[in-house]
Amino acid sequence: MRHVVLVIPPAVERAGPAWALMDPRAVIVCADHEQAMLWADAAPAELRAHAVTGLARTAALLKEGRVGVLAGSPADLAALVTRSALKLDTLETLVIAWPESFAAELDTLLGEAPEARRVILSWDPHGLADFIERHARRAEIVGDIPLDSAARPLGPVASARYAVVPAARRAVVVRDVLDAVRSVRPYVWKGGDITAPAELPDAVVATTLPTREELRLLATIAQPLVVTLASQIPYLKSIASLSPFAVPSAADRAQDRNAVLRAAISARLAQRDVDAELAVLAPVFEEHDPALVAGALLAISRQPATAAVSHQPSAISQPEGGWVRVFVSVGRKDHASAKDLVGALIKEAGLQKGQIGKIDVREAFSLVDVAPAVAEQAVQRMAGVSVRGRRVTVRPDRT
Repeated sequence: MRHVVLVIPPAVERAGPAWALMDPRAVIVCADHEQAMLWADAAPAELRAHAVTGLARTAALLKEGRVGVLAGSPADLAALVTRSALKLDTLETLVIAWPESFAAELDTLLGEAPEARRVILSWDPHGLADFIERHARRAEIVGDIPLDSAARPLGPVASARYAVVPAARRAVVVRDVLDAVRSVRPYVWKGGDITAPAELPDAVVATTLPTREELRLLATIAQPLVVTLASQIPYLKSIASLSPFAVPSAADRAQDRNAVLRAAISARLAQRDVDAELAVLAPVFEEHDPALVAGALLAISRQPATAAVSHQPSAISQPEGGWVRVFVSVGRKDHASAKDLVGALIKEAGLQKGQIGKIDVREAFSLVDVAPAVAEQAVQRMAGVSVRGRRVTVRPDRT
C-alpha cells in the first residue's frame, strides 16, 4: 500500500484520520512517554493499544500476545527490538507521529521495518522533505502544506500566550489560569466551532491545539492563551508570535491561602470576643512567648485529627517483619544514584514508593531495602533492566 503523510497539528486529539489507516498490529513512533500514553488512551478499545512506559512489562505483554497497537518513543521501541521482544520485519503499518523533533533518531529503527507502510503525521512536511524521501518515497500527502504562493513557509497569524502543562493536569491548570488572570467572562475553547459569545470575553483559553485558521479566529475575540505540551511548542511558534505565561505555582497558591488566613485572624480579633480562649491559654502564656503559642496552635490546626492519624500508618514506615536487603550491581562508578534505583524499581519492577526503604549506593554496587512481600518480585523483574546504561544483576544480599 502507498505511504501517506497527514498534515495535521501535533496533537493526538487531532489524529482521528490516522486510526482508519492502522491495522490491529500497528506500531506508533512518538516523541516521548507522555505522547505514547495519550495515543494509548485515545485508541479505540478494539485495537488493544499499549504505551511503552516500562520495558520489562511491555516485553512480557508482547510475549503473551496481549498488545495490539503499540505506542512508544524511538529509544524505547529500539530497546524492545534489541531485546527481541518486538519484531518489525513483518510489520504492516508504522505510524510516525510528528517526527519534526526526532527524525534524526529514526533511521536505524525504520530500517528494521523495510516493508511496513509508513503513515507520517506532520505539521511541516516541507521541512521533512529529505526524511520523507528516504523513508516514504512518493507518499500521498493529505492536507494543506503551510507554504505561500512562492513556496515559502507561512508566518505567524496572531500573537498568543502559552502555558506548558502535562496532559494529566490540563483541566486543573485551566482553573488556575483563569484565577491568575482574574477572568470573569472566560471563553474556554476545547475544539470544534469557534463562535464569539454575545458578551465579549475577557480571556480566551485554548485547551486543544488550534490549527492556523482556528488560532486566527480565536485571536479576533481576544489574545489566546494556549495550554500546550512542551513537544508542541515548535508548531505553535510557526503559527503564532508567542510569549510564555507563568502558571501559578503551589507556593503562589499557598501565599494566597496564607493571606486569607491572616485576614480571617485580624477580623476575629477586631470582634474582641476571644476572652474565653485567652483564659484557657493563660497558663501556657506563663511558660511560653504568646507568639510561639500562636504558631503552635496554627501548626496543630493543620494536622489531621489524632484519631484519624492513629489508623493511618506512614507510607514509609517499616513493614511488618522488617526490610529485605537486595543487591544491585551498579554503584557510584556507574554514575548511578538512589533516584535512578527508585525510578527503576517503580517503573520496571512495579513497586510502590512505600515498599522501598533505605538505599545505600556504594562504589561498585548498591544495597536496597524493600518490603518482604515484594522482594522476589523486585529480583525477578529487575533482572536485565538497564540503569544508567548498564544491565544490572539483582539478587538477595548475602552479607
